[in-house]
Amino acid sequence: MQEPLRNQASHPHPHAHLLPIATFKHGFTTSPHLAATHPHLTHVPLSDSALGVHKVSPRTPPHPLVVPPPPIDTHRASDNAPPPPPPPSHAWEAFYPRGSINPKSDVPGGFGFYLTGPKEFRDALEGGAREVVCGYRMMLQEGWEWVRGGKLPGVFGGVGDLAYSCTGGRQDRRCQCFDLRPMWRAKGLGELYTYLPLTPTNQTQLLAAPPDSKANSDYGFSVGRGSFHLDFAVGRWVAVVFRVRMNDHGKHNGEVQVWVDGESKISLHGLCICDAKEAKIKGMHFQTFFGGHSPEWASPKDQRAWFADVTGVVVQ
Repeated sequence: MQEPLRNQASHPHPHAHLLPIATFKHGFTTSPHLAATHPHLTHVPLSDSALGVHKVSPRTPPHPLVVPPPPIDTHRASDNAPPPPPPPSHAWEAFYPRGSINPKSDVPGGFGFYLTGPKEFRDALEGGAREVVCGYRMMLQEGWEWVRGGKLPGVFGGVGDLAYSCTGGRQDRRCQCFDLRPMWRAKGLGELYTYLPLTPTNQTQLLAAPPDSKANSDYGFSVGRGSFHLDFAVGRWVAVVFRVRMNDHGKHNGEVQVWVDGESKISLHGLCICDAKEAKIKGMHFQTFFGGHSPEWASPKDQRAWFADVTGVVVQ
């Protein structure tokens, strides 16, 4: 049985969706509503320059800042979820053309880049922050078709430039990087797709996550498949938030947690997040696409999704 994790307290107000912890040192948000309620949060615009966007994929469509369509309603994920905050006024738009799959395909879709946040947050990460919470809100267009699955933005880290591209079956220096992204499956079933050091303890801990977890042929792990659903993100804003606590060097005491609309859905402990003294949490891997690699994963039509209210805080 997994032990309870720290920092699971949530606030009984709408902003618990994006910030479901009770205390933190400092942070940033692109949500004006969240910034207005937290004096330790710096409000920054949803822009590449303000958020330290870099290594933008040259093959995927751009991520324009747009006025998103109004949501269908203010549906809540469950009766236990806090009420949602107001919908964002602006968002990054992801475009998935018909036939698009991953960024290396003939028809790439979605978008891909990395972000470190504004200077104070970035400096804290480079200074060795041990525990960080990052998240965003997303909305899928009405009539969304799931097909077999696809990736959503998450978090990444590691040693220097080795932290990048810790995905896609990479084997080289896997102990010096990590990448954690949500994935949707058929009918909106959600999971956390993880690339962590390939240690026996990590494998045991990841495969034990309920209700279903498995190792994949590309060396990533599907963790907690079915622990949440994203069907209510179709035409509605949904918050996805991650907490990463780095392990001490040589120990399996790292932690990962995922909230969806303020409810803790995946809680992992006893992990080696990265097996190097120099390893750091680097920021967010803001990547989304259909796939998989083969044509049966491809989007069956032109589809769009929107991402906003990017938020990050340093816990310690």
